[in-house]
Amino acid sequence: MFGLPIFFCEWKLKIPIPHPATHILVWISLSIAVQSLSPVLLPVIVPVLMFIAFNMHDQRFFALMRRSRWILFSLLLVYIFATPGEAVWTMPYGPIPTREGLLEGVIQLCRLVCVLAGLSMLLTLLSREQLISGLYSLCYSARYIGVSRERIAVRLALTLQYAESAMRDTASDWRGAIERALKSAEGDATHIEVRVHALTRMDVLLLALSAAMLFGILR
Repeated sequence: MFGLPIFFCEWKLKIPIPHPATHILVWISLSIAVQSLSPVLLPVIVPVLMFIAFNMHDQRFFALMRRSRWILFSLLLVYIFATPGEAVWTMPYGPIPTREGLLEGVIQLCRLVCVLAGLSMLLTLLSREQLISGLYSLCYSARYIGVSRERIAVRLALTLQYAESAMRDTASDWRGAIERALKSAEGDATHIEVRVHALTRMDVLLLALSAAMLFGILR
């Protein structure tokens, strides 16, 4: 749904690679669309997106799921115990789970998994430089309110750089990771180059398809 057109264009056919901003907008469209998607279609969409994300980069997909496991678990518990409905079992004291809460929790869980699978595809298709370039292009209109998109790009690049090193090193030596991050922030001069890409017909087609999908689901 999200990854197939772009993945197919990049690796199977010699068609111009879509603009990084297009990748990001398609993922945003997917994230919005799944929130209004019929629960009947979710059992079909979720395995498809998970299969695509797994085949594109299984380690990244599993890493995203593992880091989000407590959010997924907490979300399910909140819906199970906080949604009014028919009790699954009764007890004299304590919260009582409901069948409606269990159903709604599973639905929301599936929607969040769709978003994570799409994010895994996005991070696989785009390098860090391309991701920054895409966000840089999307921030074009920010200059009209006095916000410099160059500053946004620099801050984003530094954040991604330090976050990547922290995620790699913190588990084994969190104190050393913090010290190295602070030292880099204080002393190193970082040169950041952002490549601005031109839009192609493929971008127009993908954006039109995304808009049509959103219109069809949200109307």
